[in-house]
Amino acid sequence: MEFKDYYKILGVSEQADASEIKASYRKLARKYHPDVSKEANAEQQFKEVGEAYAVLKDTEKRAEYDLLRQQGTRRADGGFQPPPDWQSSQADHRQYSHSSSGDFSDFFYSIFGANGGGFHQADGFQRQANQRGRDMHHKIALFLEEAYAGCQRQISFLVFEPDQNGFSRQREKTLNVKIPAGVTQGQHIRLAGQGEAGVGNGKAGDLLLEIEFAPHPYFAVDGVNILLTLPVTCWEAALGATIEVPTISGKVKVKVPKGASSGNKLRIKGKGLLGKGGKTPGDQIVTLQVHLPKTHSAEAEALYRQLSECEANFNPRHVFER
Repeated sequence: MEFKDYYKILGVSEQADASEIKASYRKLARKYHPDVSKEANAEQQFKEVGEAYAVLKDTEKRAEYDLLRQQGTRRADGGFQPPPDWQSSQADHRQYSHSSSGDFSDFFYSIFGANGGGFHQADGFQRQANQRGRDMHHKIALFLEEAYAGCQRQISFLVFEPDQNGFSRQREKTLNVKIPAGVTQGQHIRLAGQGEAGVGNGKAGDLLLEIEFAPHPYFAVDGVNILLTLPVTCWEAALGATIEVPTISGKVKVKVPKGASSGNKLRIKGKGLLGKGGKTPGDQIVTLQVHLPKTHSAEAEALYRQLSECEANFNPRHVFER
């Protein structure tokens, strides 16, 4: 069947509120009304606008349509492929697309039925008896400190579950979840039985939590390793120094080697993340960045001049002179 993009038909975004949808419908309905419009395809356009409005103005229909729109596949030829492992109930509803008023498309009737009711069993596709519920996906954003130490978080998400009449209804589900220590960016945590309800005696699906990291003011992450760019003074780099470095679990002392340059890397063992199933944590990789004061005293400038005379043979740009 051909997919109907109701948002595109009404010319509104997926985030449009009820007032925007209503205003756009009224504008387009006036434009394409067969009694006044001079557009060649006015009657067909008028029907499509009315159909789109009938779905998007209704909270339940819109929610069901959004889920179908997200999980189905639209082919290049304009056809629509329902989600895999689901059996379409289109055949049960197609009889109404020609015997009713004819104002709506086959796509509408295949989803909402003759009276525009809810989806049968789930999202417009009828499942076989005793079928396992679908797995649900939910992203959860953590601060790096929470990921490192583990935490308890409360999450809420929307699920569709069949009611006593076999129609799918949307509800909000709230869970308290425990995030283990050392999780990494993109890692999935499976919560068995917390997904969509099964059909008949089928088991519920699982909930897959995908870990995301909120931006950190100075740390970055590469797999199980934590990255830090560390500013050092030119004299610390030239002479070597022992300095304090922040890590995700507190400050530690590291030794900057004598003659260090910007871009040199130091490794602090065991100060990274554990990762999935990991027993040995990653490391913290420290990249040195040599900084100079923006202004110098007269004494410091005199010392720099003296240094330039002592190191007159040093030229870091010699590679350009070949």
